[in-house]
Amino acid sequence: MRKQLFRLLARLNKALLPTLWQRDLARLKRWEKALAAYRYWVTRNAL
Repeated sequence: MRKQLFRLLARLNKALLPTLWQRDLARLKRWEKALAAYRYWVTRNAL
């Protein structure tokens, strides 16, 4: 059940949220770093 939830969140992230991997992570704004961390957390739990 938990893995299915994270897979659903990962699909929603891919569809709705902007990708940040193309940019230098050290130069992101604070909210962009939080967004990247959230996406990483969801992806790590979905795998």
